Amino acid sequence: MNSDRPKPKVIVICGPTGVGKTSAAIEIAGEFKGEIINADSMQIYKYMDIGTAKPTLDEQARVKHHMIDIVYPDESFDAAMYAKTARETIMKLDRQEVVSFVVGGTGFYIKALLYGLFIGPAKGGDVNIRKRLKGEATVHGAAFLHTRLSKCDPIAAENIHPNDTYRIIRALEVYEITGKSISEYHEEHRFTDEPFKVLTIGLDMNREILYDRINSRVDAMIDAGLIDEVKGLLDNGYSENLKPMQSIGYRHAVDYINGRLSFDEALSTLKRDTRRYAKRQMTWFKADLRIAWIKPEQLEDIVRLIKKFLAVT
Repeated sequence: MNSDRPKPKVIVICGPTGVGKTSAAIEIAGEFKGEIINADSMQIYKYMDIGTAKPTLDEQARVKHHMIDIVYPDESFDAAMYAKTARETIMKLDRQEVVSFVVGGTGFYIKALLYGLFIGPAKGGDVNIRKRLKGEATVHGAAFLHTRLSKCDPIAAENIHPNDTYRIIRALEVYEITGKSISEYHEEHRFTDEPFKVLTIGLDMNREILYDRINSRVDAMIDAGLIDEVKGLLDNGYSENLKPMQSIGYRHAVDYINGRLSFDEALSTLKRDTRRYAKRQMTWFKADLRIAWIKPEQLEDIVRLIKKFLAVT
């Protein structure tokens, strides 16, 4: 980046699944003649449209979208690749004087894009420590290690789900190797890689209303042909063991198709798991005190906030 050029301004619109990010973002981005950069880790995959609630072709025609349909389901893709490609897109749009709207619910992708990826002081880790911690997790469960983490790094424990074994072990591993909490490293890293000026808007609504919306959206996905979409993926040789095929919606459909769940069981489990995912998303986003929370129907308030942000030099 040219050091003489001001940092590009980026507007992030985030929130839980089902809250209405897509429709709100299209209205708002259109108001500013901006373009949308997808921040949903599933919408990057080709052929996976219904179960990812991907913007329709009509919606994509109203406002140009980036980072959608960029890889096949059997291709590897991670947060580092996302951050690199999305950053390049933002810089290109900034040179064209187009405002970037980063829209999605994958908090880790958004964090990687805006603030970079924290690798840590022990990039290779310690195999013996990791092996021991994995053994303890197998014997005692992830919650046992989470309790230990809460004593040495309460900030990390607050932000890591008690069942997220990988991140719990990583945090404990960093602490055992260095004697310093991973939260301290995160805080130090936070100021080292911030290429953009950012306004982050979180969309939120009453929890019960959100859950009703999620239940209705799952029904709509089924009616729209989710089962046939997944059958098509399987018929085209995409294994059920692929990472994207293990995601919410797709693994439930696979279990139904392969007879492991009845239709009613698959439907109820899909609704339950989607509600739980929305709850985890909110836990992640609520931990970021920089987010301005607004109801999705308050578009005029959002537009005013963005105008004020863009007006500041």
